[in-house]
Amino acid sequence: MHADEVDTDPSLVQRLVARSFPEWAGLPVEPVLPRGTDNANYRLGKDKLVRLPRQEEKVAGLERELEWLPVFAKVLPLEVPEALGRGEPAEGFPFPWAVFTWVEGENVTVEEIADPQHAALALAELILAVRGLDPSGAPPGLRDGALRELDDWVRAGAARLDGRHDAAGLLAAWDEALEIPPWDGPPTWCHCDLDLRNLLFREGRPSGVLDWGWAGIGDPASDSAVAWRVLPAQARDGFWEALGADEAEIGRGRGWTLMQCAGALSYYTPENNPALFHEAERWLRELLGSAPRRS
Repeated sequence: MHADEVDTDPSLVQRLVARSFPEWAGLPVEPVLPRGTDNANYRLGKDKLVRLPRQEEKVAGLERELEWLPVFAKVLPLEVPEALGRGEPAEGFPFPWAVFTWVEGENVTVEEIADPQHAALALAELILAVRGLDPSGAPPGLRDGALRELDDWVRAGAARLDGRHDAAGLLAAWDEALEIPPWDGPPTWCHCDLDLRNLLFREGRPSGVLDWGWAGIGDPASDSAVAWRVLPAQARDGFWEALGADEAEIGRGRGWTLMQCAGALSYYTPENNPALFHEAERWLRELLGSAPRRS
């Protein structure tokens, strides 16, 4: 997936676990799909998850989860993993790694969401709970700047898109997003990476949230972008209403998703990260087929 990532496999995970957590030695180890972009994930037994950073710069996200997941678990309406232990570099693996509880649920497609209106309300409730967290001591999140600061990066990504993607349409929509005033409100917690890969469902309803390594202070619109990443069109107005989003937030959320489309579609491929690549294709279709404001 990344040219400089560290290779992992179930045998390595078994050796690491046996060294650091002998009480769990011998539990079966299975890779988790779809593959994580920042961490290699392995199910340990029935109720545990091992996360190993793929690159050195991803270690900070793992440390962030170890520090903050206990805080999130107390107040959020959906289930999040609980940290069970931190492992040290060993067996040729150069980074810290960690064991978390396994959160039951499954990844779904948009079409498999059983009740889109219920999902819209559940996701709005989740985001409002995240925003209600005390920001004291919170780190900067992945989306902590203004969209305009990413202009060169988005244009460079769009220039690398192949003919199957509408680069011109992406940039036209991006230019619209840049006209919206940036977020200037009080410090606010955000998950910063909410999409179908990081949400779990039970019987088609939202039940859990994964991958908190990028969470921190940021533009709240980066989370309300879940409207395009997860919800079908008919559920978006209900989501925005429940969230209390104004037109500026909706437009910035569209911009954050356009930014991620430019990055994902220019960096990943159907071979090295099919889940994210095809999701980003869907996001772009949704974005270019929708107006920047509510109808």
